[in-house]
Amino acid sequence: MTRTVPQPRSSPDAAPACADAALARRYARELGWATEGRDPLRLLTGESFDVLELPAEAGHAVLRRGVRTGPVLLSGTRMGLLVAAGGADELPGLLDWLEWSPLTPDLTAVGAGGRVTAPPLPGSPGDSTGAAVWLRPPEPRRAPGPALPALAGFGSSGGDAPDLVRLVDAAATECHRVRLSHARSGVPTGVLTRGSADQPLAFS
Repeated sequence: MTRTVPQPRSSPDAAPACADAALARRYARELGWATEGRDPLRLLTGESFDVLELPAEAGHAVLRRGVRTGPVLLSGTRMGLLVAAGGADELPGLLDWLEWSPLTPDLTAVGAGGRVTAPPLPGSPGDSTGAAVWLRPPEPRRAPGPALPALAGFGSSGGDAPDLVRLVDAAATECHRVRLSHARSGVPTGVLTRGSADQPLAFS
C-alpha cells in the first residue's frame, strides 16, 4: 500500500519573507541599493543615498512648491526626501547657515549606518499595502542617471543634481510653518490634519 506523504505546512512568515527577498533582489538589480532584514525590509543609508526626514504635512507642502527633488517616500507621519550620500552630514551646517537651526527640530537626516523602511517598488505585488510607499519612486539606474540632490560639486555630476541648499531651505520653511500652525491650533507636531496631504497651508 502506497502511503501519501503530506505536503509541508506553509509558515505564515513564508509569504512576507518571499516578498521581501524578491523586493531586495529588485532593489539590487534595478537600483544597486543595499537592503537588509525582512518584515519590514530596510534600505541602508549612507551608501547610495541619505534621507532627509520631515513631518508628512510639511513634506507635501514642499512638493507643492515645485522644488526639484530626488525620490520621495512616505512612512506613517514622516516623509523621506532622498539626497546624495553625505547629505545627512551637511544638514546641521546648512541649517545654521540658513539660520533655521533652532527653529526646525522636526527636520532630521538619516545617513551612514542608518536604515529606512523599503517601500515596494512600482509593479510589486501588493505595492500599496506596505508600511511605506513611494510618492516619487526612484528610476532604474542608467548611465548617465539622474543625480540626487547635492551641494554643488558634492555628489553631483556636471551640475545635473537638484540643489540641496534650496531643498533644505524649502523643507525648513515648511517645517516651521507647520509647527506654527499646530501651535496656534493646539495640534501636536507630527499629527496629520484633515486635508493636510492635498490642501495648501493657510499661509501667504
